Amino acid sequence: MDWAGFAQQMAAMARDLLARDSVSATLERITASATKLVEGCDAAGILVLHNTTVESLAPTHQLVIDSDQLQHRLGEGPCFDAARTSQGERVFRIADLTAEQQRWPAYAPQAHALGVGSMMGFLLYTDEQDFGALNLYSRKPGAFTENSELAGWLLASHAAVAFSAARTHAQMEQAVTTRHLIGEAMGILMGGHHLTEDQAFDVLRRYSQENNIKLREVARLVCEQGGL
Repeated sequence: MDWAGFAQQMAAMARDLLARDSVSATLERITASATKLVEGCDAAGILVLHNTTVESLAPTHQLVIDSDQLQHRLGEGPCFDAARTSQGERVFRIADLTAEQQRWPAYAPQAHALGVGSMMGFLLYTDEQDFGALNLYSRKPGAFTENSELAGWLLASHAAVAFSAARTHAQMEQAVTTRHLIGEAMGILMGGHHLTEDQAFDVLRRYSQENNIKLREVARLVCEQGGL
């Protein structure tokens, strides 16, 4: 492998990623780069597992979507295995899918029928019931080497950073929205029942605890109904 050329292409891709104006555009650039930079890679995509639902992000080919949906439908496959482990399997490399029928008796033969010969996957994040992985596919068995794994890992690092930034931004936006919502609900209770701020917040907190409902949802209920 021409590592000098690869390093130059990675540097060019990293600069290009900075110019992307959305997470989806960033991920599309990463998966497209995988098919060009990773030896043996014919298709790439990012599988996101939300509890029991599967989402395919930035797929380069229909093969990626079909494989993701197949794992979802069957409830088995390399990504499901990685998601179910306590720490998550950081990297998996499957040299020949036809040799994995004992491990995944339903997924392996059907994925092979789709045209999957070998696979690699890289854990991007795992958080409670959520799981994300960059998956690389080859139509040939034994297509991925140690060099392929290293190149894929470098691409996955960029994808993980993009996901981390997006998730942090989303959490900050949710925190701001929640704060405004609770403030509005407190204002409604204060005006309707002549309560102080502390008293209004205590009403929301007690209702949340007694009914096992998140404080944000209690506040939304107050705003929608004008009270509890």
